[in-house]
Amino acid sequence: MAAFLQWRKFVFFDKEVVKEHGDTGKNVVLPSGISACDSGRGHITFFNLLLHMDGKVWLLTRSLQLTPFQAYKLRVTHLYQLKQHSILVSVGQDEHGINPLVSVQSLQRDSSLGVVPWCTRESELHGHCFLILGFERCFSLTGFTDGSVVLTKGDITRDRHSKTMTLHEGNSPITGLAFRQVAKATHLFVATLEKVYCYTLSIKEYPKVELDTHGCSLRCSCLADPSQDSQFIVAGDECVYLYQPDERGPCFAFDGHKLLAHWHRGYLFLLIRDPKSPNKTGFGSRESSSSDKQFLTIYDLDNKFIAYSTQFDDVIDVVAEWGSFYILTRDGKMFVLQEKDTQTKLEMLFKKNLFVMAINLAKSQHLDSDGLSEIFRHYGDHLYLKGDHDGAIQQYIRTIGKLEPSYVIRKFLDAQRIHNLTAYLQALHRQSLANADHTTLLLNCYTKLKDSSKLEEFIKSSESEVHFDVEIAIKVLRQAGYHSHAVFLAEKHMHHEWYLKIQLEDIKNYEEGLRYIGRLPFEQAESNMKRYGKTLMHHVPEGTTLLLKGLCTKYQPNGDGANKDSLDPLLNNKANSEEFIPVFANNPRELRAFLEHMIKVEPHSPQGVYDTLLELRLQDWAHEEDPARKKVLQEEAVLLLRSDNTVFDKALVLCQMHNFKEGILYLYEKGKLYQQIMHYHMQNEEYGKVIEACKRYGDQEGCLWEQALGYFARKEEDCKAYISEVLHHIDQNNLMPPLLVVQTLAHNSTATLSVIKDYLINKLQRESQQIEDDERKICQYRVETAHLRSEIQDLKTSAKIFQKTKCNMCNSPLELPSVHFLCSHSFHQHCFESYAESEAECPTCTPENRKVMDMLRAQDQKRDLHDHFNRQLRSSSDGFSVVADYFGRGVFNKLTLVTDPPGSKPVGSLEVNLQRDLLIHTKRNC
Repeated sequence: MAAFLQWRKFVFFDKEVVKEHGDTGKNVVLPSGISACDSGRGHITFFNLLLHMDGKVWLLTRSLQLTPFQAYKLRVTHLYQLKQHSILVSVGQDEHGINPLVSVQSLQRDSSLGVVPWCTRESELHGHCFLILGFERCFSLTGFTDGSVVLTKGDITRDRHSKTMTLHEGNSPITGLAFRQVAKATHLFVATLEKVYCYTLSIKEYPKVELDTHGCSLRCSCLADPSQDSQFIVAGDECVYLYQPDERGPCFAFDGHKLLAHWHRGYLFLLIRDPKSPNKTGFGSRESSSSDKQFLTIYDLDNKFIAYSTQFDDVIDVVAEWGSFYILTRDGKMFVLQEKDTQTKLEMLFKKNLFVMAINLAKSQHLDSDGLSEIFRHYGDHLYLKGDHDGAIQQYIRTIGKLEPSYVIRKFLDAQRIHNLTAYLQALHRQSLANADHTTLLLNCYTKLKDSSKLEEFIKSSESEVHFDVEIAIKVLRQAGYHSHAVFLAEKHMHHEWYLKIQLEDIKNYEEGLRYIGRLPFEQAESNMKRYGKTLMHHVPEGTTLLLKGLCTKYQPNGDGANKDSLDPLLNNKANSEEFIPVFANNPRELRAFLEHMIKVEPHSPQGVYDTLLELRLQDWAHEEDPARKKVLQEEAVLLLRSDNTVFDKALVLCQMHNFKEGILYLYEKGKLYQQIMHYHMQNEEYGKVIEACKRYGDQEGCLWEQALGYFARKEEDCKAYISEVLHHIDQNNLMPPLLVVQTLAHNSTATLSVIKDYLINKLQRESQQIEDDERKICQYRVETAHLRSEIQDLKTSAKIFQKTKCNMCNSPLELPSVHFLCSHSFHQHCFESYAESEAECPTCTPENRKVMDMLRAQDQKRDLHDHFNRQLRSSSDGFSVVADYFGRGVFNKLTLVTDPPGSKPVGSLEVNLQRDLLIHTKRNC
């Protein structure tokens, strides 16, 4: 029970007398004799205030215009305006001595006449004196002084399809009725002078619950709005009671005789008679002495304060319409109570430092979040100035999301208030409104307080509770030395780089770092091994080598299957092994194992793998002293050189750097560098190897014997045996002119004439034999030429007798007609026509003659081309452009030398003549 005397009083309403519109400023005067009133919304665009007098009902519009209409002939006793419909229900009498009539009026609006009532239903009340009405959309109620309640179910505007029944019977008069609809449940509260009941109308049997054993006077009950869960309010002389459909709720001790109870917009209006004034009226009477003093008090039950209290002489009723409250008095006056705006009410509370009440008021007034945040800020500032930092920080926490965090943080940066700052920053993170600076500041607070438990609770909280910048948190924790906490965050939130950086650079836990990399997906494992591979190789060489072997072949993460499931089996998760060779900079043994594994498992490994492995094997070979082991290493190196993946140039450089003879010779032979093979033997003065190389590769490259002769000729040692062998091969294959051989051997002081005596004798003998053969041919050609010239002369000067008897074509006896040629060939006429290509040529001699003629024409054409080239070359200012043009047309291609015909002047080749002319022209230009 709440005590009335403990509630604070405020003036949240302004009281004014309602005046007429215009410049007159006169008070509104109501008709006299008002006995009932009500208000509500209709189908029109404005709301009406309903009055009655002498059987008339008056409509008061918002413009304060009174419009009467005749509802009954005698009098009106009750009015009820439906709040959501433009329907007016009234009770009155047309004649004395007859039962009252219930009339349902539909308030229609006419543009010219205003509101025009139209009666839709009229019915008669039987048997009892009417006392009170209650209406809803599908129900109508009638309460009587004999304690009965009549329920009419159906459309209240029509007689059809409606059913009437007596819902309640009792001995105490009915003083109040109220419907309550929540969801699909409909309840009816019934108040009498002695008791309070509740009926459930949504259940067929209409079950009844007796809520209390004391009731209230007429007009001292009402129904609260949904904010109060639609509780039924009963105002007694000692207390005000609130009821739920199944039980009695809280009560408030408000003393005084209650004349009226009204609820609107969260306020409870109680009209209480001045305790000093005697009660001169009985139950149900609206008559009172003019000396009665009445107090109208407005209560806010939610926030426990009095919003307004004032005194009136004699109040008829209190109605709410057009956003204000109107009080009608018996002297014909009408007062209006206009509620102050929310901001004005809050300022009044701020001046009295009633911040808690201001907060509750703002919530009940449904103030937006910005307005509430401003109240919390004012309250926090007030507590901060009082020195209540704990309370202040709690209010500032409620401003998160509206008030700039820096406003609060600056107030609590003092080291003595670090606990309050920590609480605020924690709340900021819980609402996911913290930025990187806030996270840094909070973690610094934890570290300064050395509160490991709070720090651990913060970083290990679930993501649904606290949101913060994980990377910033890791940086701060690492800087503060909380490595274990930083590692936990990095692993939990999968910040792999930070995890490895802390493990390897701060904690120096290399085994754990290597294990963690082995659990990562392929791309991340590859990048981190490139970054930390050298460090891990230095401290954990075997494990690092093993991980790199897997990373460069077919990578599968270690540990649980969570990371394995993320791998696509169709992807080729293999790293480039060549990129990881620098990791083994100071670990040749592990590097050799890694490279040998790669060429074994992945034969198509990158070229750098083979080159590096070859270099390692050559280094081992060069530093090995054990002959047996050295032999094995030599075979391994040569085997690697024979691989198709070995690059010739790089391998040759490596072999030369390590003076690996077998590899050098193999590569020279593989590259067909025969001269380099012989020069290599020459540099090492391996005479026998020089001769062997000449024998082996002399057929592919003949100049080897000439180079070998020059090499031995320059040696001052006794190399007669080698020179003789070389000369023998040169002589057999006619590789050098004798004069060049003599000039070459002249540089050797140890070589005597005996060395080349046999060579020269054989050479001279062959030359002599050749000369004899040439002279014999010359004589033969001269005899043949003379014979031909003689035949030509005979043909020119004497007659030719044809004595051939057989055809040279078919070898049959000649018959006329026949064809004879000066070459002594004869043919049948038909044989000649069948085979001859021309009538002037002998078919037998034509092929040979054509060859000769072609050679002659070719020489003539070349002779003409030479003359043209010579003329163009002499006339041109840029001879090289002419030569380039002839080169482009292929003139200087190698041509076959045409044999000069017998008896003619020998003609040289075209190339020789052109080159000669070019040389002459060049000399002249120079």
